[in-house]
Amino acid sequence: MGMDDKADNKLEELGGKAKEAVGSATGDDALRHQGERDQSKADLKQAGEKVKDAFKN
Repeated sequence: MGMDDKADNKLEELGGKAKEAVGSATGDDALRHQGERDQSKADLKQAGEKVKDAFKN
């Protein structure tokens, strides 16, 4: 996986932050939790990318 995957993961994280912020602002707990899940999923993917990078070098 390359830079495209890392960029996709970062976009997913930013999208999650936006969902969480909108959910908090509007009182929509479901949207806020979805944003938190999206961020967690992106963080796990980013961690996997870092592990792959460590074994490549």
